[in-house]
Amino acid sequence: PLEDLKLGLAAASKKFPWLDREHSCALGASYGGYMMNWIEGNWADGFRCIVNHDGVFDNRSMYYSTEELWFNEWENGGPYYAVPEKHEKFNPVNFVNKWKTPMLVVQGELDFRIPTTQGLGAFTALQRQGIESKLLVFPDENHWVLKPANSLLWHHTVLNWLDHYLKN
Repeated sequence: PLEDLKLGLAAASKKFPWLDREHSCALGASYGGYMMNWIEGNWADGFRCIVNHDGVFDNRSMYYSTEELWFNEWENGGPYYAVPEKHEKFNPVNFVNKWKTPMLVVQGELDFRIPTTQGLGAFTALQRQGIESKLLVFPDENHWVLKPANSLLWHHTVLNWLDHYLKN
């Protein structure tokens, strides 16, 4: 999927010359959040900053702590214990040593699909390496930010993050 994203962004940049690739941010939630962790380790110079909302950080830990096993097994051809190599092939945690892009990590503590430890793990990896990062946790939200006050905080935090890294 990363190759598709790279090709798509290149095509969009060519078609729309007003797109400023020098001032761009990658932002994703859920599977998109997983892709933010994957981009961080496999295309670390592609963006000025990243926003990761409820993204998988470690496939192994995720498999043994989520309530949603169907996706993990279907996408990887079986349970982790039966085909660990397939789960590890695209495991973002294996590329943490290549991380360098500033990242905002957002996590809902009531998210049973993507456990809080996934966001905390990504944030810890960023902090331990001295990479500019921020953690925003919503104790009363699940996989999505649904409460109006929390939505305002989410938007305020994300827009400030974008302003900080994308303005000239």
